[in-house]
Amino acid sequence: MRFDYPVMIVVAVAVATGLGVAYRALHRTRARNLAALGVGRATTLRQHVPPLLFLVAISLLLLAVARPHATVRVPRATGTVILAFDVSNSMTATDAAPTRLAAAQAAATRFVQAQPDSVDIGVVAFDQGALTTRPPTRDHDQAIATIQRLHAAGGTSLGQAILASLAAIVGRPVTLPDPSSNSPPPSLGYWGSATIVLLSDGEETGGPDPVAAAGLAANAGVHVETIGFGTVAGTTIKVDGYEVATALDEDLLTQIAQATAGTYHRAGDARSADDIYRSVALRITAKPEFMELTGAAVVVAVLLLTAGGLLMVTWYGRIL
Repeated sequence: MRFDYPVMIVVAVAVATGLGVAYRALHRTRARNLAALGVGRATTLRQHVPPLLFLVAISLLLLAVARPHATVRVPRATGTVILAFDVSNSMTATDAAPTRLAAAQAAATRFVQAQPDSVDIGVVAFDQGALTTRPPTRDHDQAIATIQRLHAAGGTSLGQAILASLAAIVGRPVTLPDPSSNSPPPSLGYWGSATIVLLSDGEETGGPDPVAAAGLAANAGVHVETIGFGTVAGTTIKVDGYEVATALDEDLLTQIAQATAGTYHRAGDARSADDIYRSVALRITAKPEFMELTGAAVVVAVLLLTAGGLLMVTWYGRIL
């Protein structure tokens, strides 16, 4: 513990000692005076309780002036969330207003704003490949700024998106083993407080198997929550002057989520955001923080003064 004004500790001790001596002297003088009048009264412990509470309260108030500080372990909800954005050409479709990508950006922004500042949030943008555009950070304003800068181009690789998200979580590249080699999947450790939120229309155009990538995430304890943008009926977009049909693939997004014990959410459902907030697996940790204890000392002192006053009134019908 540290005090900004340590001299007040000496003052508090001196005042408390002086008051204690004065009270003892007053009590003895009163007892002698009563004895001289022929009035005898047995001393009980109860009669000393209110003055003792007053004495402790005054001492605490003087110590509060010294501005005490201490390192306290404060419980906080912590975790890592990776927002993986599909930025392929299909996300320019307007069957989610104003576009699928713009709707995903708006939903993700609301999601970030709802998270406590102790949660690390990273951003991954993916089309045919994937790029970690913002490593996990507690600077949520920077994460939102990154989300707002995303733009659409290219195809879609959901598998690559999950692998890049896992790499952002574990801090090293992550790849799937070659299916023909019978090699075991890589060991990533256990990341039970990490969640990948995959925002996509689910329209896969090639790349690593997304369900196998989701299985790798499941082995590491990482949940994948998927959010689908667009409509199952679909629409058309123009790519290089050609009309291309595009539609929401809810089946694939559901398979990816279920492979990690996660959940698929339809973006058009107003409850989907709340469901995702509850799905994010946070852990409670105790983090040392240097805190000022002045307020706590004052509160305790006021409570002691109040208790002492109430006891005096209740037991003796007066304050002094």
